[in-house]
Amino acid sequence: MKIAVEGCAHGELDKIYETIQYIEKKENTKVDLLLICGDFQAVRYESDMKCMAVPKKFQKMNSFYKYYNGEKVTPVLTIIIGGNHEASNYMQELPYGGWLAPNIYYLGYASIVQFGGVRIGGLSGIYKGQDFYRGHYEHPPYTEETKRSVYHVRNLEFFRMKQIKRHVDIMLSHDWPRGIHKYGDLRDLLRKKKFLENDIETNTLGSPPAEELLHLLQPTYWFSAHLHVKFSAIVPHRTESGEFKSKTKFLSLDKCLPRRDFLQILDIPHRKPLKLQLDPEWLAVLKSTNHLLNLHRSNCYMPGPGTDERYDFTATDEDIQNIIDDFGGDLTIPENFVQSENVSDIHINEQTTLLCDMLDLTDPNRVLNNMDSSFNSNSNISMQNITDTVHSECSSSEEDNVHTSYLKNVSEKSPDPTSPQDHIPQAEVNNESTIETTELLESINSSGSSSNTSKRSNTSLVSPGENKKFKRRNLNIYYDSKDSIS
Repeated sequence: MKIAVEGCAHGELDKIYETIQYIEKKENTKVDLLLICGDFQAVRYESDMKCMAVPKKFQKMNSFYKYYNGEKVTPVLTIIIGGNHEASNYMQELPYGGWLAPNIYYLGYASIVQFGGVRIGGLSGIYKGQDFYRGHYEHPPYTEETKRSVYHVRNLEFFRMKQIKRHVDIMLSHDWPRGIHKYGDLRDLLRKKKFLENDIETNTLGSPPAEELLHLLQPTYWFSAHLHVKFSAIVPHRTESGEFKSKTKFLSLDKCLPRRDFLQILDIPHRKPLKLQLDPEWLAVLKSTNHLLNLHRSNCYMPGPGTDERYDFTATDEDIQNIIDDFGGDLTIPENFVQSENVSDIHINEQTTLLCDMLDLTDPNRVLNNMDSSFNSNSNISMQNITDTVHSECSSSEEDNVHTSYLKNVSEKSPDPTSPQDHIPQAEVNNESTIETTELLESINSSGSSSNTSKRSNTSLVSPGENKKFKRRNLNIYYDSKDSIS
């Protein structure tokens, strides 16, 4: 299958999709999937711009809202991660991932999905050491501080990714893994971005946790953005005895502007029909580590060797099969996108509620919006100082209803009749064909082409029960009465 990779989108969806359509027409080919490496800027309403940490001159509606409200149709399945310039109020509705618009899927804080059997993982945000060990305490309305800290990655998501033992084909991150410059053309990078020289000399360019994941997961591809420059590298992986084991092809791309290398198309073999599915190993890890979630501002460290607490959450074959069985054998992601209301406060997204009920996960947004007076009085907290979360508990009959609801929303559309390929091209990332964006954008601007693909079916979500009561369990794990949100 052909996968298009985009660096920073910065809200320029029209330009990106028009570029892809131009390539398809010129090369007589079809792009099956678009991956966007952050700074997506899913701005639906003018109020969303107040939740983005960008200078006022860059606060623009751009074009996402057209795909959100149905004015335009997304021409190719798009998978995205978040960066450091996002409408965070909307992103936070989907902490575990979900549809931002029809055919545009967000990977949440971190997750793994499958498309055509290809495992695609992603980590949203950027690394900042002062926030790495904190919980996800931020929520709208944001302060100037939380508007920025909300997109800083947390140790929980990296801890979960480190539990993954089965091969991941593609990883996405916004900022680069630290040390990646050692494996590419450093001279060319400094020629383009000389201001990076000090960070390179002090080995502070990039994310240390992402560096650890790169060498642990050893994916076939790792795509990033953030620094607005094209940079490719080949990272070799070796066994403990020093023998060559595998390699990761790293590629970072620019932002969507004329005469910039912002888009690249790769040919990657797939193993199954081209449909988007949840990944059972990731879901098993997510479920088994739910108790580690914290929503307070103080530091919280993940368990490790030397403690009495369990620290290995590797998913067994039985764990994975249980997840598959729970979903009735079909992990296809339902097309259950529903537009959110234009609100300035916390909003519950039904996609998150449904997945949480399926896996018995904590949905912070649902908790914050469903606290009764007895819960507040017992916990001595208010909506101005909420740092608490709870688990949902339901009877077996309720669980059956939840499972039925999820499966009912799976699209009945037949999979594309595509054949799997037997091998992957051995060409290095740096030798893959790069799109000449100057010619493309000039041609697009002169032709004024637009997306005209037929609209995908969109089934409505069946609510998993309006009367479900949430009970407090393991409250001390999540709530510290001394914490406050500033």
